[in-house]
Amino acid sequence: MLPPTTPLIVATAILLAVPAISFKTGLEDGLICNVCVGTHPGCGETGFDYRWYWGKMCPRYNDKCVKLIEKKGAEVMVTRDCLSNLEAFRTDIPADKYEGCRSASKDVKLGQHVFNKIEELDVYRNHYDNTTYCFCDFDHWCNGGNHMMGTGWVVVGFAIFLAILH
Repeated sequence: MLPPTTPLIVATAILLAVPAISFKTGLEDGLICNVCVGTHPGCGETGFDYRWYWGKMCPRYNDKCVKLIEKKGAEVMVTRDCLSNLEAFRTDIPADKYEGCRSASKDVKLGQHVFNKIEELDVYRNHYDNTTYCFCDFDHWCNGGNHMMGTGWVVVGFAIFLAILH
């Protein structure tokens, strides 16, 4: 016969194990990148909200986080993802993929034998005036927005710590 506390212990173990599986600590074996598209809330160029997007593990061991910024006039479309996910369908990724931002490369063979008069299909990928790729791989969640927000919280926390000491 099991003691009466056994179901309680099992239920507690299950409730504690489920969040532990999905919670990311930054100690995982791979790079964690923010994954979102600019049409989603909280995924702007500078107004990135990390509370909406927890990040995903990149599939390759030597992957990079990418922040893709596409501009046409005042319209800005931002895409954040792993490089291996973008390589499947983007042909304008620059050859130099080191840390930093670079403009997109031109694919001269793109839409070469296409005679399509529907402009909305954008077979030549010339809708956006400026396309910029920003690569990073030295830190988890490095393709987020401005990191000055975190610095502000450090200053506030340090000020509170000093106020408590006095």
